[in-house]
Amino acid sequence: MLTQLNIRNYAIVEQLDLELDDGMTVVSGETGAGKSIMLDALGLTLGDRADMGSVRQGAERAEIIASFDISNIPAARKWLKLQDLDDQECILRRVITCEGRSRSYINGSPCPITKVRELGEYLIEIHGQHEHQRLLKKDHHRYLLDAYSGKGDLAKQTRQLYRNWHNLDSRYRKLSEQSAEQNARVQLLRYQIEELEQLALNEGEFEALVEEQQTLANAGEILQSGQQLLQLTSDSEEGNCLALLNQCQQLLANMKGQSPSIRQTSEMLNSAHIQIEEAAQEMSHYLDRVELNPGRQSVVEERLSSIFDLARKHRITPEELPGFMAETQAELDSLSLSDQALDELQAETETALQAFLESARKLSDERNRSAVKLSKEVNKQLHSLGMTAATLAVETRTYENNQFSAHGLEEVEFMISTNEGQPHRPLNKIASGGELSRISLAIQVITAQSSSTPTLIFDEVDVGIGGAIAEVVGRMLRQLGEHSQILCVTHQPQVASQGHQHLFVSKQASKGRTQTRIDRLNIDQRVGEVARMLGGIDVTDTSLDHAREMLGVA
Repeated sequence: MLTQLNIRNYAIVEQLDLELDDGMTVVSGETGAGKSIMLDALGLTLGDRADMGSVRQGAERAEIIASFDISNIPAARKWLKLQDLDDQECILRRVITCEGRSRSYINGSPCPITKVRELGEYLIEIHGQHEHQRLLKKDHHRYLLDAYSGKGDLAKQTRQLYRNWHNLDSRYRKLSEQSAEQNARVQLLRYQIEELEQLALNEGEFEALVEEQQTLANAGEILQSGQQLLQLTSDSEEGNCLALLNQCQQLLANMKGQSPSIRQTSEMLNSAHIQIEEAAQEMSHYLDRVELNPGRQSVVEERLSSIFDLARKHRITPEELPGFMAETQAELDSLSLSDQALDELQAETETALQAFLESARKLSDERNRSAVKLSKEVNKQLHSLGMTAATLAVETRTYENNQFSAHGLEEVEFMISTNEGQPHRPLNKIASGGELSRISLAIQVITAQSSSTPTLIFDEVDVGIGGAIAEVVGRMLRQLGEHSQILCVTHQPQVASQGHQHLFVSKQASKGRTQTRIDRLNIDQRVGEVARMLGGIDVTDTSLDHAREMLGVA
């Protein structure tokens, strides 16, 4: 469950450190005080979209930290372990700069938003005040039914199997229906590969040929200059570098004294002598390999010409020819799939289809069973919410002509009859705004009971109801709080009085700055707040007595 929420410089909150308990926690306050700020901040830690407007005016960055106790959430611990993150704790952190950049962290490690959202699904489920608007979309009906049945993993598996089959089927169709253009491409690729194979250019051969051609073309100048260099370094009888160095070394040996300068000079002359000897030997060996060979030069230049011609033809450099051949061969292999390979792909596609259909049929059976049960339980809640004549029917309709989708073999739709004897019709065709709110609340309460998520948030879901109905809603939420952590933002005193604990949100202005604070109310403060919710600004003794009675009943 959510144990702690720390907020710094977010919206109009400068600093907020909030500890949360299990059971039902009520959040109330005057309109505009910022009751939803806490939930919005929590949503950011769970991966909601952020912008620079999230940062408090004058601050460089906003920071929100949400801490969770996951000792009883094995799915969350397993997820953390698979991500190589510490699975003994769960701390989500979101940092947003005034420039609009943001970073998310899980247990101190930076993580992408998509990963944060994945983990968040195991931790918190939010039911918003506009939930009834989503109730008008059939896709949301399917999601609610799958969540209620507890077969969300089966639905996810079915989608994955569908995508696997769809990818294989698309590949098979593409390969089996090659166009004339593709066949022409195959012929061109084969011709290009034949040319490249005839050239038979080896890796590094072009660079070696260029070096050899330069040597052969300049052989005369190389030999002449090389011989002169050998004469100057070692071969000339009239005087060469080595002979002169020998004289220098002899003169140095005749000098008396053993000063550091003499020793250093001797070492330097010895080193120079060795270097020149090695240079002369290296040049001699090189000149032994250089020869005037017009025949070989012609062969090399002809080979280079062929390489340059083929490279120009394909508009690449000669060095790129080996890589170009590999790419061309790979493309040809992909386009020239053999009949045997195509048959294997067809068999793989059919196997993938059967795996999808098997999973989808299991999902259909679960949906059909759960649809009947969900309809009955929602109808009980609708009657307790004052819609005594209303009945909800959760219909599953198989697609026509054996069609299917990533979501299975059928579509799901919630149908409603608000008056006895009337046929069931789609929600958007018959239900009013007030009725939709109550229908949505009934469905949320029922689906929340079967939710594996330990923390459920209800954000002003009781809008548009009051009196005895609001009291029923409060009891529903309190009942949920017996086995889940419930956070409920409400304007209704009948709901607020049912909480196990009560948080009060207020807005204060000081020195030209406005900030929101949240306080935990004791029993006397709760009486005062419920009385305010009952009677408005002027709290009377009557409203206080009424509040005490309501809290006493709770």
